[in-house]
Amino acid sequence: MRMGFERLRGLVRGMMQMEPRSRALFVFVGKSGHSMKILTWDGTGVLLISKRLDIGRFDLPVATSFDQQHVVVSDALFGAIFAGNGTRPNKRKRTVN
Repeated sequence: MRMGFERLRGLVRGMMQMEPRSRALFVFVGKSGHSMKILTWDGTGVLLISKRLDIGRFDLPVATSFDQQHVVVSDALFGAIFAGNGTRPNKRKRTVN
């Protein structure tokens, strides 16, 4: 989750074969599943939105085929994912020092 605007735009163009200025939301989730970055274009510039859940993990849809690199979801499903509804608990309990 260390990538910024330019590297995420490069991933969208290179791996997804899509245009970052298409006004679509391109969502990237960290390996642990509790952090998310969203790249989009609002007509005047690129927006990068970041969200990290305090408890739980984002409940993401599963790709239907092995070689599928991205999954297209509806607005309603994305809203539920982004809100953290139906989050799965972390595998290990986090300790606070």
